[in-house]
Amino acid sequence: MPLQGIRVVSIEHAVAAPFASRQLADLGAEIIKIEKPGVGDFARSYDEATHGLSGNFVWLNRGKKSVELDLKKQENVQLIFDILQDTDVLLNNLGPGALDRLGFNPEKLHEIFPHLIICSISGYGKEGPYSNKKAYDLLIQSEAAVLQITGSPDAPAKTGLAVVDIASGMYAFSSILAAIIHRNKTKIGTIIEISMLEAIAEWMSFPIYYTYGGTEPVRSGTDHATIYPYGPFLTMNKEQLFIAIQNNREWEIFCREILKDASLIVNPRFKTNILRVQNKMLLKKIIEDVTGEIDRADLANLLDEKKIANAYFNDINGLINHPQLQFYQKWKNVNSEVGKISMLQSPMNFNNISCHWGRYSIIRRTY
Repeated sequence: MPLQGIRVVSIEHAVAAPFASRQLADLGAEIIKIEKPGVGDFARSYDEATHGLSGNFVWLNRGKKSVELDLKKQENVQLIFDILQDTDVLLNNLGPGALDRLGFNPEKLHEIFPHLIICSISGYGKEGPYSNKKAYDLLIQSEAAVLQITGSPDAPAKTGLAVVDIASGMYAFSSILAAIIHRNKTKIGTIIEISMLEAIAEWMSFPIYYTYGGTEPVRSGTDHATIYPYGPFLTMNKEQLFIAIQNNREWEIFCREILKDASLIVNPRFKTNILRVQNKMLLKKIIEDVTGEIDRADLANLLDEKKIANAYFNDINGLINHPQLQFYQKWKNVNSEVGKISMLQSPMNFNNISCHWGRYSIIRRTY
């Protein structure tokens, strides 16, 4: 496997760092997860949805070795130092200043272990006016204006996923991979700082650049904020189908082949995407007068035939049983302390590398 032989010590909890180390584990790295005595990673107690285990913890912690250590005890701190001699990566998402208080100042560690890659995930960065402020996913969504662009025109909404944690974890993951490549060339490790705010601010770049036009994107529910038609439309029996028109060529095909009204192509209210967005409520009625008379599956097939993008509005079970995931056999059984749990394989698909799923167990803490 790509990262076989790479050892990672991760002082982690919740989502961001565990998400990063889970990706490394999927590629074959040895992950030693350090947990608090007594309670362990507090994500273990978020819920009991997965056969008595926390769904959050199950998602993030397959393939890791887990050890409970009280890092307030000097002998355990020394144990970590001893392990770091033969470790490639030290990862953490502890609170502000916590790593230094434990005696693991990154700059000093780098002097002692020049080969070591040290990656820290924090809410706002290690310096600056917000550096000591505690941070969680929803709070950063609020600070980063994610809530401002998410939801309906009447009310903001948080995203249904922990997007800030996931963004931070993915930047940590990719940065660690880059640092491993760099070390292979130079024999020297590096110090990586990932800020949750900066990670999601990068994802917010489109709304940021949109403001150059003098306005901010408006919350648009399930419609696209700046492209139309792009969103859900009612079909027969009040079922929704998402339809996406990306350019004028597709708009012309849509008008001729689906709506059966070529006059809409030259209609001054709909000739360009900007005009279609400005007149979306009128256009939505015109479209649904047609789509509302067509069975959803029939409409999807017709759109596919005409190369017009579309998608079903699925629930979670619809995703679990999605024909593409079934085709690629993406579900595999993983061992856990409560028996087999069906989990999605990694989306990182290699044509000549086998991922050995037998090793991806979610194990009980060892002491």
